[in-house]
Parts: sequence; C-alpha cells; structure tokens
Amino acid sequence: MRTKSIGLLCAFFLCAGIQVFGQITLDYYLPQNVSFNPAIPTPESVIGHQVGEWHITHDKLVLYMRELAKASDRVTIELIGTTHEDRPQVLLTITHPTNQIGIDKIRSDHVWLTYPNEADKFDIKKMPVVDYMGFSIHGNEPSGSNASMLVAYYLAAAQGPEIEAMLRNSVVLLDPSFNPDGLNRFSTWANMHKSKNVNPDPMDREYSEVWPGGRTNHYWFDLNRDWLPVQQPESKNRVAKYHEWKPNVLTDHHEMGTNSTFFFQPGVPQRTHPLTPELNQELTKKIGTYHAQALDSIGSLYFTEEGYDDFYYGKGSTFPDINGGIGILFEQASSRGHAQESVNGILRFPFTIKNQFNTALSTWKASVEMREELLDYQRDFYKRVLRDADNDNVKAYIFKAEKDPARAFHLAEILNAQEIDFYRPSREIRLNDQEFTQDNSYIIPLKQRNYKLIKAMFEKRTEFQDSLFYDISGWTYPMAFNVEYAEMSSRDYSRNQLGGKVDNMEFPKGQVLGGQSAYAYVFEWHGYYAPRAANKLLEKGVRLKVATSKFMGPEETEFDRGTILVSVANQSLSESELYYEMQQIAETDGLQIHALSSGLTGGVSLGSNSFVALEKPEVALVVESGSSYDAGEVWHLLDTRMQMLVTKLPEDRVASSAIERYNTLIITGGLNLSETGMENLKRWIGNGGTLVGIGSAVPWMSRNKLTSLKAVEVEYPGTEEITYDQIGNYSRSLYIPGGVFMSKLELSHPMAFGFYKDELPVFKRGTVLIEPSESKFANAGVYTEEPLVSGWISDANLEAMKGASTIRVGSLGRGRVVSLVDNPNFRAFWYGTNKLMMNAIFFGRIVDGYAAR
Repeated sequence: MRTKSIGLLCAFFLCAGIQVFGQITLDYYLPQNVSFNPAIPTPESVIGHQVGEWHITHDKLVLYMRELAKASDRVTIELIGTTHEDRPQVLLTITHPTNQIGIDKIRSDHVWLTYPNEADKFDIKKMPVVDYMGFSIHGNEPSGSNASMLVAYYLAAAQGPEIEAMLRNSVVLLDPSFNPDGLNRFSTWANMHKSKNVNPDPMDREYSEVWPGGRTNHYWFDLNRDWLPVQQPESKNRVAKYHEWKPNVLTDHHEMGTNSTFFFQPGVPQRTHPLTPELNQELTKKIGTYHAQALDSIGSLYFTEEGYDDFYYGKGSTFPDINGGIGILFEQASSRGHAQESVNGILRFPFTIKNQFNTALSTWKASVEMREELLDYQRDFYKRVLRDADNDNVKAYIFKAEKDPARAFHLAEILNAQEIDFYRPSREIRLNDQEFTQDNSYIIPLKQRNYKLIKAMFEKRTEFQDSLFYDISGWTYPMAFNVEYAEMSSRDYSRNQLGGKVDNMEFPKGQVLGGQSAYAYVFEWHGYYAPRAANKLLEKGVRLKVATSKFMGPEETEFDRGTILVSVANQSLSESELYYEMQQIAETDGLQIHALSSGLTGGVSLGSNSFVALEKPEVALVVESGSSYDAGEVWHLLDTRMQMLVTKLPEDRVASSAIERYNTLIITGGLNLSETGMENLKRWIGNGGTLVGIGSAVPWMSRNKLTSLKAVEVEYPGTEEITYDQIGNYSRSLYIPGGVFMSKLELSHPMAFGFYKDELPVFKRGTVLIEPSESKFANAGVYTEEPLVSGWISDANLEAMKGASTIRVGSLGRGRVVSLVDNPNFRAFWYGTNKLMMNAIFFGRIVDGYAAR
C-alpha cells in the first residue's frame, strides 16, 4: 500500500546505530531489559542467516515456526490449509503452558461471549484476551513476515514475571504469512537480485519487480480484499480459523511507499463505516497510544488518522470491526528489497522489520492491559446487535435464482463461511410479485448474532460523510450475484416461515429429463456452469449450436435464446456415449438437460438457421500489460470454474504470428504495440478473430481504431473554490471508487444470452463512460436513467452515466471487437456478470454485422 509521507525519518538510522549499516545481530531487534531462554532456537540458528540479512522464503519461515513449536511448551502449531500452490498455511497458538493444557475450553468459553443469551454466564475477569497477529498479506510487503519470526521467538523465549503474567492473560494466534505464494515469489525476486554490496539505487532491478509482482496470490488476487467474499483458499482457511476463535484484536502488517514513515490505525475518522460502533474507534485510538510509545522509544516517526480508512469490510483491518473485535492496520515504509534510497535517507530492510516487531509487541501489551475492556466490548457488541435487529424495519432477507440455482448456492456458500444462519422456507412465500419456494430459496433472519455482518453484506448505501475512499464504496451481495431477493418486514416475516436450517451445503445437481435420446438434447444458457458444459462437449469434438430465437419443446416448454442444441446424429460420440456425457454434465454442472425426440418444435424447428454453429473457443489472455488484478480474475474464472484452457500470452507476442492459433484475445488494459504490431492485431481481427477488452482497454481500443466508440464528456465542477492543498482530494473525488449500478440489457442480443431479467446490476470503478450507439442493437447493455444502487459517485459522473453504453460489439472485417466497459469478474464474487465474459468468448463472433456497428 502507498500513502503520502508526512515528515522526515531524519536521524532514525543514526538512532538505530551502526549495526544497521553493517552486520546486524539479534540484539538490534530485541529489547535490552529482557532475558531469553537459551533452549529456544533463535531464527538464525534454524534459517541460517540473521533476520533481515536475506528475505525469508516461505519454506524457511515454516521450518522455523515448526522448530519453535517443538522447543517451547508455550507454542503449538497447526496446518489450517494450503494455498493454490500447495504451500502450507500454518497458525501458531502461543500462550502460557497452563493455558495450553486447557486451550480447547479457553477457545470455547471465549466464543460463547459472542452468543448474547449465553455471554453473561462467563466471568471475563478470569478469561484471557485473544490476539490474532497476521503478516504480509501482500507478498511484496515482506517486513511483516520477516518480523513474525522475531515476534514468535520473543513470545516463546522471553523470561520474567511480567512476561509470565502476560502469557497467562492472553492467547496469541500468530499467522506468519497471510499470503505464502506471493511472499515466496517476492523473496525469490529480492534475493536473486541482491548484490554483495547492497545497492540502494531505486533504479536497480531489485526494486522493480516484473509484472504481476509479488503482491498477489497465485491467481493475482489481492487477498486483503477477500476477507468478506472468501473466494480464495487462503481466505477460506484463514476466515474459518478466525471464526473458530473470534479474536479481540487482529493486526494486519503491511507496507507502503518508500518515501513514507509508519502508519497505525485509526484511519480517517469520517471514513469509518457507519455500522462500526464509535467505541470501536475509541478503543483503536487507545491502543494506538501504545504504538506511539513503542515507536517513540526507537526514534521512528509515524502518523495516524489520515490516508487510510475503516470502511470496506473485506480488508483484514476492517473485517474484525463488524465481528465484535478491533482491527489494526500497520503500514511501514517499504524498502522493497534490502535497502533503498528515499527522501528520508537510505531505508534498510532491518529497520522496517524492527518497526513491525515493536508494534506487534505494543499490540500485545495493549491487549493484555486492556483485557477486560476488550472482552467486555466484545460481549456487549453482540448483545447490542439483538436490540438493533429488533429496531430494524427489515426482519429477514429472502433470495433465490429462479433459473440458476448454482448462483444462489454460491451466495449461500459465503453466508455459510461467515457463520451466518440461514434456512429453507417452510412453505411457498409470495412477496413483491415473486414466488419463493422451499426448493429454490433461502431465508436469512436478521435477529441473530451476526446481524451486523448480514447488514454489511446486504445493505444498499448511497449517503456518506466523505467522498473519498481507500477502497470500494458499495458491494451489495445479492446484487453482485444478480439473484432475486426481497427485504421482509414484520408484516412479511414470521419465525414459522423458517424451515430447515442449512448446515450442509450441497451443490444443486441437475438431470437429463426424458432419458436417452436418439435425436437431440438441449439445455438453456441460464445456468452458471452452462459455458463449462458447452466447453466440455466441444473439447470432446461434439458439435453444438446455439438458438438465437426462442422455441417451444414438448408440453409447451419454452426454451430461451442461448439454448444449446446437441444433435445426436453424426457426432464423434455414439448415442450411448453422448447420453453418458449429458448425464455427467447435468450432475456436475447443475443443469436441466432435455431429451428431444423430434426436430419439429414450436416457433423455430431444430434445423432452422436460427441455430448457429458454435466454434470451440481458443482463448489467449494478454498479460504483462493492463491490470494484473483484472487479468487474474479472467484466468481464475476460466481455469478454476469453467475448466477451460487459457493461454497467458505475453504482450510482445501479440505482434507476432503466435496469435494465429487463437480465435479469442482478452485484454485488460492498453497494449504497447509498434505500428507493425498494431497492424498484425488488426489483420488478425479482420480475419475473424474476437478481441475482448475490459475496462481501461475499451478507450485504448477506440483510440487505436479497433472499434468506433465515443467517450461521454463529463461536465465536472470548476476549481474556483478549491485551495492548492485540496487539489489531490479534488482530483480523487472525480473518480468512481467502486459501487453497484443498474444496467439494462437487450435480452435478444447474443451478449445477453442466459440472462432472464433485463435489469443487471454491474460493478463500476473508474471513469470509462461510452456514448450509446444510435443503433439499438449495437447497445447490448446501457446504464438505466437512475443507475445508482449502492456506493458513492459524484453528481457529474452520475448524470453522465445515464443511458451510457455498458456493452458494445463492433466489427472489423470478419472479426468482432467486444467492449466490456465494466469488469464482469470483479474479485471473483461478482457472479452475476460473469456470464457477460463467457458470452463474449462463446458468442462474440456470432453477433450479426449489422448490430456490430
């Protein structure tokens, strides 16, 4: 993370002593008034070098933690899961040995404090406080994970009556690496470029990682945005352990720009989410005084209450705030290697580690000394939520996905991961002209201990104290999943409407209706995994066609546009083999597949030209340019969910004949192509290729005449009332920080196949706004006249957005250029618009040339 510097680090290197410039020792980090148990291994004795001399690799980090657990009766270690790259995620539990003996009861008693009707049975005066210390969720912000070895060593080896008392009154859960894959990627980069004579020149390659860098996980996701949606395995494993303990304090150790100092929370006061209690911020500020004292003692400058905020609950430092705890963000100026020049002098890696170590200890001290206060706050937080639920006009939420149960299932998965109670209806419920049945719906009663968490996920908020946000401003989950849902008031809701509580999540399986067919099978495109099913069949050489018109099947069954036709005759598979494949697809992809015995269907017949042959997608995702986040989301969607091969194609190969083997190219930003390279891309499109551009790639495609689009001209307010020191905030206020906006689809357009409602909530971030085409069919999607659903947007941007295009398909020769103005794959939890991405891949090339204007 980055922020502005507010001062000079001045003489901190002088204060730190000559050890910083030469060979450092363990004494450089540790307090001098504490003795240490010589039987406990130091980090250097296990990893082979002093902390800070090299960047710790994840394997050595885990090795040390395991050796520490073997040597100390204060420490236990457990495997809580593995990453995409099969690296272990480990968690240390550190406390007094007598606490270790009864640790299961300590955990159980602690969690009971979050149950309002049980909490008063427990005496908080006799209970330990629980800290969760987490390090380096951004892999290239490594001082945290390197400091975690020192923190673990200190807690295991420090001796004395004060230490013993603190251990008795606390349980520390220590996660040495929130992002093992990213940490290992970055440590490899930094270590492989280290010189014997460390070169602090910022231009040195050591300080310029190659794309995508080590910040993200394997699929290039920012894990510090995934605490709430829990879409990545690292997050699922971590959040499960969080809920198992419900810690009082969670620390999240980060880094920011090299020219800054050190930040600790609270953040900007007016940017705190309204669902966060005021007392939370007061306690955060009180804990901050301990950090200030610790940093003062070692001569480090710092700042607080500016730059960062406590708004989006998907971050590690804010997630605890909606779960009865205190989240604390630490941001250390980054050396981004071993030593780097800065405006404050040479910033060396060991110093960054020392700051992280000291603030971890100051957190521990604050937690112990504020133990009863923090435990009481936690207990009261959950008592208050029941009263808040009683006063809420909304008593429950109910949702379904009428024609796509898989989408509703995946929303329910998140509820389950966040320990939210939800149920099947006990009977059919009619609400707002919708029918919610026992089989297709879920009810979430608000009167439960996670009331605030539910509100954070389901609310629509459009009023804010501030117009600036560190991250997104709106994220309404039923909108993200595009499910049909309703708020239930006291008139609509009663407890007897709750059927069985959903405890075991079972994926909704489909079936082949009508048994084995000798003629044809059809399945609609509504299902989330319909593209996966189609790709499986195409991979096996099965010919598919897509319906561009509606038609009627047996018993007046209507099939929508986008329905996939699989004829039985003249296929690569025999009749029985094809039936077996259809059975497997129905079960694994959750689709209802219909066996047809005749091509004489209502409306258009199966042999009509309204059924268009599909080409097997050969997809390349252009990388090393554009947004690595957006690219990672495409890669993740195609690889892990749709099980499709996607080639990550380096940008420079777009200018070569390498692109000839693909029929689809996806770009997430502008490309740096020579004139020859651009001509090669245009020739490829003209010969029938499909270019799909997302977000900032859209204006780039237009500027380079790959498609004909015109940007909306926004009339921003003048700067007459702006002072010089407000320029930065003014310019940021012109940006759309990220929210939910309503669009309208042309459901007959191939880009809208699979959608059965013409209104589609989209996630928008940035300022790409495109004028609508005069041709109705060129506008596959536009923003509505009242587009704001949830989030902040300036009046000027909101006015400009009305009626602007969200989806455009242009033609260039025989090829097509698909412009997706908004990211349809945002952070992997925006399931509701993923089908736009898949439609661009499967159907972009079949868009009629008349419409592609």
